[in-house]
Amino acid sequence: MLVDEAKVMLETKILPFWENLKDDTFGGYYGLLDYNLKLDRKAVKGCILNSRILWFFSNAYLTMHDERLLTYAEQAYEFMIKYCMDTTYGGVYWSINYDGTVNDPTKHTYNQAFAIYALSSYYAATNKQEARIFAEQIYHLIETKCKDSVGYLEAFTYDFQPESNEKLSENGVMAEKTMNTLLHVFEAYTELYRVTKNQAVAEQLMNILNMFENKVFNKERRRLEVFFDKNMNTILDLHSYGHDIETAWLLDRGCEVLQEEDLIQRVRAITEVLEDQIYQVAYKEHSLMNECENGIPNKNRVWWVQAEAVVGFLNAYEKTGEERYKDAVRDIWKFIDSKIVDHREGSEWFWQIDEYGNPDKRPIVEPWKCPYHNGRMCFEIIRRNIDVA
Repeated sequence: MLVDEAKVMLETKILPFWENLKDDTFGGYYGLLDYNLKLDRKAVKGCILNSRILWFFSNAYLTMHDERLLTYAEQAYEFMIKYCMDTTYGGVYWSINYDGTVNDPTKHTYNQAFAIYALSSYYAATNKQEARIFAEQIYHLIETKCKDSVGYLEAFTYDFQPESNEKLSENGVMAEKTMNTLLHVFEAYTELYRVTKNQAVAEQLMNILNMFENKVFNKERRRLEVFFDKNMNTILDLHSYGHDIETAWLLDRGCEVLQEEDLIQRVRAITEVLEDQIYQVAYKEHSLMNECENGIPNKNRVWWVQAEAVVGFLNAYEKTGEERYKDAVRDIWKFIDSKIVDHREGSEWFWQIDEYGNPDKRPIVEPWKCPYHNGRMCFEIIRRNIDVA
């Protein structure tokens, strides 16, 4: 049973690895473990990484009901409210030095969203009202400081003056708006609405769904656009395979939480296209390729893309009953276990492997490498409890 294998992955690989990164001297979790498994105790601690760790341990407790896991969630929570949050201007910084001083004071909408996501789950795990209050404060900050009449903006100075978006721009473009930030605001608002039932949040979820339907989804090319100018015009021919399959199931989840049947059917008209297209063009050699720019595919197999492919195809099978998606889930799971999981003692997953199966020498832990995607893959397999053997 895949559920049993997911529990083993959690209990023997992912959970112990991140538990061992707890910084009992300065708080939070260590920010860098290099490819050779050398820990840098003085590395910068990314606030996104800390939020994702908080989300991970909160949901590990909600999934496994082991009280011990709450102590690890609390470790991340205390670090967030003591060091990552700006008590003067509001919001969450980009990164913190190992000792708790501010490293990069940038306020990025993407980062604010992950704080909401984490705080909402921590509230669900603990019923700690302070966490809910902080989550709703950041929600109001995004809605008042981080958007214009077209959509959600990206990067700001510490006092919320707009600045250029190097942090979430790639492939030689400078994006004023991104699908990635929009997706994770939606993801965060979904969790916030789930635990609070705040109708104002529900209205914003509906607005974001409209943006995906009318601005982000390219019906002719059966994909989501990625980088945009200020008016949400696409600025690069890029198909991000991992983001498309991740978006498909996250949009479905949002509709499930909103419990609007008409909306569920409307959004499925998009998500089923995305799932089918990714299956056809990106699912090759037992795994998902990374992306395709200007018609040229990047054949690297990135850790988070494989994790999201498992959840995305599992979601597609649950909706449609199509056997091809069930087979893909099992196939990619086996690929992850044999190629992406780093079976060295004291490690977790490789960042990526190339098309020949060689692992990338990037760090095992750094500000973007976290237990959010692979941990969530396990939680979703357990939660859905679908037999794909």
